[in-house]
Amino acid sequence: MVYSLGYRRPPHVTADSARASLYGDEKPKSVGESTIGSQGSGVISGIPEALSFDRIISGGTCPPCTTRDFMNYLIYIEHAAENLQFFLWYKDYAKRFTSLPSSEQSLAPMWTEDETENKEHKPKQNISPETAAVFKGTDFAPVTSVNEVGKNPFNTPPRTPRGDNESMAASEAAWSEGASTLNVSRTTGQQSHHKQAADAFETADLKWQPFTIQPFREEIARIIASYVADGGPRQLNLSSKERQALLHALTNTTHPSAFRKVVHTVEWSLRHQAHPNFIRWTICNGNRPRVVFARGLGVATISLGIIAAIIIILSGAGRAWRAFTAILFVIGIATLIAAWKGMCVVLHGMHHRHLRPWELFASPDDESSTSYDMSQSSFDTLGTSNSYEDEPWVARYDKRNLVRKVFDREVWIQEPALRQIQDTIFLQAMGGALLISAVCVGIFVAIPGVNLF
Repeated sequence: MVYSLGYRRPPHVTADSARASLYGDEKPKSVGESTIGSQGSGVISGIPEALSFDRIISGGTCPPCTTRDFMNYLIYIEHAAENLQFFLWYKDYAKRFTSLPSSEQSLAPMWTEDETENKEHKPKQNISPETAAVFKGTDFAPVTSVNEVGKNPFNTPPRTPRGDNESMAASEAAWSEGASTLNVSRTTGQQSHHKQAADAFETADLKWQPFTIQPFREEIARIIASYVADGGPRQLNLSSKERQALLHALTNTTHPSAFRKVVHTVEWSLRHQAHPNFIRWTICNGNRPRVVFARGLGVATISLGIIAAIIIILSGAGRAWRAFTAILFVIGIATLIAAWKGMCVVLHGMHHRHLRPWELFASPDDESSTSYDMSQSSFDTLGTSNSYEDEPWVARYDKRNLVRKVFDREVWIQEPALRQIQDTIFLQAMGGALLISAVCVGIFVAIPGVNLF
């Protein structure tokens, strides 16, 4: 079974085009809403329902179209795995929050857009020096900063009464040592998630209260440090307005609704950019060296057909012999068309695909049984950054010679919907090859013979 012969692969979506459509009229109004394709059918053009985003996330697909494969693609190819990591965390977080007793849920009320507008953080007011001097020393004295020196007791080192000089000296020495250690920690970037979260709120000019009775407040602090704070290991690509609104909501509640706008942005990017690009990339059954080799083979076969036709024209052979060059034309053109769409017809004949570079060294058939697949750790919500340049498989794969890459190990494609897409592309390639070959052979047959030999 194949799809319509008019099938087209999902177009490649750039980040700019996805971002532009996000702020257009097509933005979804609720989390989980199906994306609307160009035809308004609810399915993105070129992606069957069996390979939809929701089907992949829910675990209803087979390799190489599983959630793990999607995560690997985002890590190694698109370099935007933080969106899927955050999205999967949010789904789990919302499920855990709704399973709490109602008494605990009531501690973190739902956050609405109306509250965001009504409780919008007001900028600090500038007070003249004369006015500040009038209120100096009173309860109405203006505070220019949460960490203003002299007003915040946590900003000064602990001291003993003036009379105990020995204790005072020891206290000051301990404070100096602690301050030096903190400076080193800041220099190396090794800050706790509480410090990173506090810095994020301070940057947004908001007051943060990390110790509350609201559920999951500690987990929220870690999420802010990883996904929201500047310089976080998995910082999301959010606008300043989105980040400000999120931090403002999180100062008041830990309810999942506080993430509503951010989740909309993340999900839109996953559905309209990452998912179509993933399906387009997965359709290719060979690595780049194999596809380039297939293109060269197609061009060489077509060239051989042209040379054979010219030789027959120059000879005294009959015109019927020229028709046999159609075999070379069909094979060469079909191979070239399929390779143009990222497929190798030889691999397709067996419904095989090449193992990805990060999969090669996780196979027990390899000389090393060590797995370098980081997809397992990438599913950890609060893991490290998604950088992979220092992984051992990168250097090992670079050392492989070109011939070995062309003939890398293969594995059977388990997903039926993907095999159907590839069958459709193969039939399209054969149909195009037959039409073009018929035209080419007709031209060569019509040329009068030269009879040179």
